[in-house]
Amino acid sequence: MDQVDAVVVGAGVVGLAVGRMLARRGLETLVLERETAIGTGVSSRNSEVIHAGLYYPAGSLKARLCVQGRHLLYAHCESHGVAHRRCGKLIVATSADQLPALAALQDKARANGVDDLQWLDGAQARAMEPALRCEAALWSPSTGIVDSHGLMLSLQGDLEAGGGAVALGAELRAVRPVAGGFELDIHDAGSGAMRLGCATLVNAAGLWAPRVARAIEGLRDLPEARYSKGSYFSLQGRSPFSRLIYPLPQDAWLGVHLTLDLGGQTRFGPDAQWLDAAASPAALDYQVDPARAQAFYADVRRYWPALPDGALTPAYSGVRPKIHGPGEPAPDFRVDGPAQHGIAGLANLMGIESPGLTSALAIAQEVEARLFAA
Repeated sequence: MDQVDAVVVGAGVVGLAVGRMLARRGLETLVLERETAIGTGVSSRNSEVIHAGLYYPAGSLKARLCVQGRHLLYAHCESHGVAHRRCGKLIVATSADQLPALAALQDKARANGVDDLQWLDGAQARAMEPALRCEAALWSPSTGIVDSHGLMLSLQGDLEAGGGAVALGAELRAVRPVAGGFELDIHDAGSGAMRLGCATLVNAAGLWAPRVARAIEGLRDLPEARYSKGSYFSLQGRSPFSRLIYPLPQDAWLGVHLTLDLGGQTRFGPDAQWLDAAASPAALDYQVDPARAQAFYADVRRYWPALPDGALTPAYSGVRPKIHGPGEPAPDFRVDGPAQHGIAGLANLMGIESPGLTSALAIAQEVEARLFAA
């Protein structure tokens, strides 16, 4: 049986960030990815927004790791030449009765350590974005956008420079804790069944993390995997906006927002559509239903009344890795290390949805602290 120091399951942005961290610690690290390319799931089907850290409960992992991760991510993009832009965003109250909620969001952001928000009245917001309709807005200058694939390639490059590697087409089937580590049963697309040993194992499998955790003998009290699909629509024609526009959040959903990509394309989304809890990787349908555009027009026109009829076309969709169901409050990131499950060398990352992209480098540091605490 072959042996390596560390194995990470999942080559999305979080898995690659964790693998990079382990390789930089001098561990021989292998990142397993069941698909034939890195980052084909959650990491490549999102808004590519660098979040400031406004929305999350004070003291939560989401709040702390988003703020910490945002600083780390901007620094990494600068040092590695990853395309990004600090375009900023406006979070808007479109009616007077939303003003108290907007003020509460500002207070929450301050509690999270976001110290650069500015309150704008309607006229000030329209001076920045003349096509916008709102009563007031919060201006977040530290929000940005990033080339998510370029980011993942840079993390993979650092992993490989540290002696690590990514194994594509490699699906983890079972894990047995043994003295000094773990035995892994893996199905390799090229060579079939194989067995691998390691001392450190991190489950960063995104949508399938709860299922991977259930393949590890001896684990209990694991969350059920739930899935929420979000569709995006692109704007045909020139956009009048140069910044991101977000409505006030609705519970765990940030609403249909206006984002920009690095090429200047404007898109709207995501919406929220709960999927069958028993979905399998092969059963996920990423097609965008054109009929969903009707709800988009209504939502967007609350802050951009001049959105033309027929201007939205289906773009793409993503699926969020939930560990709660419809109508339930959104839980925190779940980062289970040895202190949580009592198995040395093991970490399970579950429910890593937004702001997971922004938080990826900080999540890697959190895993490091939990696995290697003195």
